[in-house]
Amino acid sequence: MIYDIPTLTSEAIGLLKSLIAIPSLSRDEEKAADYLQNYIEMQGMATGRKGNNVWCLSPMFDLKKPTLLLNSHIDTVKPVNGWRKDPFKPTLESNGKLYGLGSNDAGASVVSLLQVFLTLCRTTQAYNLIYLASCEEEVSGKGGIECVLPELPPIQFAIVGEPTEMQPAIAEKGLMVLDVTATGKSGHAARNEGDNAIYKVLDDMVNAGTQHNVIPDRCTFVVDIRSNECYSNQELFDEIQKHITCEAKARSFRLSSSHVAPEHPVVQKAIAMKRTPFGSPTLSDQALMPFPSLKMGPGKSARSHTADEFIFVKEIEEAIGMYLELLEGVKI
Repeated sequence: MIYDIPTLTSEAIGLLKSLIAIPSLSRDEEKAADYLQNYIEMQGMATGRKGNNVWCLSPMFDLKKPTLLLNSHIDTVKPVNGWRKDPFKPTLESNGKLYGLGSNDAGASVVSLLQVFLTLCRTTQAYNLIYLASCEEEVSGKGGIECVLPELPPIQFAIVGEPTEMQPAIAEKGLMVLDVTATGKSGHAARNEGDNAIYKVLDDMVNAGTQHNVIPDRCTFVVDIRSNECYSNQELFDEIQKHITCEAKARSFRLSSSHVAPEHPVVQKAIAMKRTPFGSPTLSDQALMPFPSLKMGPGKSARSHTADEFIFVKEIEEAIGMYLELLEGVKI
């Protein structure tokens, strides 16, 4: 099918400019969610809403068909130091760069996937579509995608929009943070009394002691663990426990690694489009999806969370075309 990519791109850029102008820091996305929900409804589509998450099901939704989720997030991090431009003023320059907070991560994916969703809803496919603009992704908040998925019909596969230069990430590292404490016994430093807790963790970065002339009786440190698909976070924690004498507490086990088989039809179609599968080191809402997913979107990960964040208009145009080519007629 032939699609009007320039018109879809123009519509996406207009929407992205509007979203950039609405601050949507994590856990404060209400105005952006309101705007996006109203935009979707102005297209004649019914929406669902929970908190600051907005979703839409394709017309004639048929539970006999498998369901494909198109997801990206509307929240942003706080502007870092070093911005020379107003982060909430969308600025499109003659070289095709659109500046603004969240333009790259992940506004470009939000608007590209929405135009793809609206376009495919006018076609007949062998699958249902759900579009979901989620919140709290940057903080892995429980008010984000995790609370929405139980409200939706069963999902067989997801495309997660994040800046990957439109290369398909078929695996993503998980995250587990450990708070570790070693306990000793305080005593006078001059007489070398007590049991120095630091000695128990000499090879690690530590935070210990109460003052310079007292032997530290407590030593703490934090470990950031990036897991892969070979082990669950619980399995890693259990293994770590076997090899340390300190007390370790995991803040959460919920941010799991994810992967999809290279043989999956969506992955195979991406490869046929000369896309290169890779493993992503960065975390996304994939970690909270109990079904196969592929992370793929316009922009570069290196631009995320940086001053003067931007996206190229050409990247959005290419993304819309590639998404449509990828999803047209694909089996999930």
